[in-house]
Amino acid sequence: MLTLLDSERHEVVAVVTRPDARAGRGRKLVRSPVGEIADERGIEVLTPAKAGDPEFLARLRELAPDACPTVAYGALLPRAALDIPAHGWINLHFSLLPAWRGAAPVQAAIKAGDEITGASTFQIVPELDAGPVYGVVTEPVRADDTAGSLLGRLAEAGAVLLRSTLDGVEDGTLCAVPQQPDGTSYAPKVTVAQAKVAFGTPAVAVDRHVRSVTPEPGAWAEFRGERLKLGLVRIAADTDRLAPGELRAERHRVLVGTATDPVELTEVQAQGKKRVAAEDWARGMRIDDRERIS
Repeated sequence: MLTLLDSERHEVVAVVTRPDARAGRGRKLVRSPVGEIADERGIEVLTPAKAGDPEFLARLRELAPDACPTVAYGALLPRAALDIPAHGWINLHFSLLPAWRGAAPVQAAIKAGDEITGASTFQIVPELDAGPVYGVVTEPVRADDTAGSLLGRLAEAGAVLLRSTLDGVEDGTLCAVPQQPDGTSYAPKVTVAQAKVAFGTPAVAVDRHVRSVTPEPGAWAEFRGERLKLGLVRIAADTDRLAPGELRAERHRVLVGTATDPVELTEVQAQGKKRVAAEDWARGMRIDDRERIS
């Protein structure tokens, strides 16, 4: 948003964001971060409960935007809304479409072990992330990337891509190209339940899974009947194998067995406790031999 606000070629006439939500102990209504920036810049903020609300559509027609760029809006747009801007709604999506359509493309790329991902700008159509593509940028997936770190880089590169896409649409030098039917994959939103670690899979898969759900919704497992939040893990190929989920507390590290090599826990957070180094947690819990995490 800031990239567009600072652009000399484009005027942001309004911002569409989620409705104000109650938060904090006082349960006060809080503006979304995008809405707060718009308020600071004196830009009108529209907060429809649904994109098909008649009042919202009427105001959008009054504003008569040339194009509506979107990022992570999180709701399907009805045809009535899609038809209003002269050049349609142009979305910035964090994958190389048609790969990883859906709500969690960054998480999916890390979990799948993709070596290259990127961002795409495309024209929104009624079908999910299926519209013709204006442009792409690529980004390598690093061995230590979390969803948070990768998304951060993609957001920076994607902001520049979105601005250049609007430049090209404005001057008529850029045309959208239909997506190819081959290579389509989907990345639905990752739930808290799906963020649970499966230690019966290989160590590489455990590592990718944990990084893919960091920081949100956060990796976790069960220990002694309670949920235990997990920080990042490191593959420990320098030691004997353990049964999947088997814990071994050493002096300076805590290991958990997988289907292949063990993984080393770095930080953990027990229910109602602060996040601590795994070895400190293990000393406090006095882990027995052959005790398991699941």
